[in-house]
Amino acid sequence: QFVESGGGSVQPGGSLRLSCVASGIIFSDSLIGWYRQAPGKERELIAAISAINSTNYRPSVKGRFTISRDNIKETAYLQMRSLEPEDTAVYYCNSKRDGMWSNVWGQGTQVTVSG
Repeated sequence: QFVESGGGSVQPGGSLRLSCVASGIIFSDSLIGWYRQAPGKERELIAAISAINSTNYRPSVKGRFTISRDNIKETAYLQMRSLEPEDTAVYYCNSKRDGMWSNVWGQGTQVTVSG
């Protein structure tokens, strides 16, 4: 189970920090990913962090977003800077273990970037 929070409405160039609290998984052994789904578009993976803190980013967010994790708190974070209107979407987190992403999704958190 995942509970995302931290979304909101910001102007272009603004920042937000999203949080994802996980439960029911072996968090420390899991790869954690942040996804987003914009209106009328498919859900896309934008950032991921492995169990050994190796990170990967979608080119559209690389250099602006930073994914991190706290295994003690079983929480993942997405620091977003220099936000653009194209970043407007519902943001979700998920976990991957043994080669498979969870089929359980949280409610997501809405991020709206407009001026």
